Amino acid sequence: MHHSNPKSTASVAGHPLHPMLIPFPIAFFVGGLAVDIAYRQSLDPFWPMAATYLLGAGLAMAALAALAGLTDFLGDRRIRSLRAAWYHLIGNVTVVLIETINLWRRLEDGISFVLPTGLGLSIVATLMLLFNGWKGWEMVYRHRVGIAQEAKDLTSS
Repeated sequence: MHHSNPKSTASVAGHPLHPMLIPFPIAFFVGGLAVDIAYRQSLDPFWPMAATYLLGAGLAMAALAALAGLTDFLGDRRIRSLRAAWYHLIGNVTVVLIETINLWRRLEDGISFVLPTGLGLSIVATLMLLFNGWKGWEMVYRHRVGIAQEAKDLTSS
């Protein structure tokens, strides 16, 4: 009996889109934490403004990554059957909600929101991203989600 790997439904020329998109919201959200820390150290008002832009860009790119990820999730029942896929999905939705609240409150309350609450939300979101990434790579490395069936072991050539 021939078993194929779970397929990435959102792909271009066999290349899954979700792993191409996820570095962007991760970088923007972790960058938001970095500039929150810079603000805590310097109290320079440039840093909260930078965080606002980083959070906005992170949410925009997270929406694109989520669209590709959800397409994959809904496109193959074997992906939906993985516990890691559910943790990854729920964790990433939670990060988006946290960062949406983080951005909204910064826009509403201004610079006064950043310390300590905005910084705290940035820390929580970054820690959750580590867990979500762990679960995402578990799907790839353990369950071979999105790995081409004909992929060859490059170490044997």
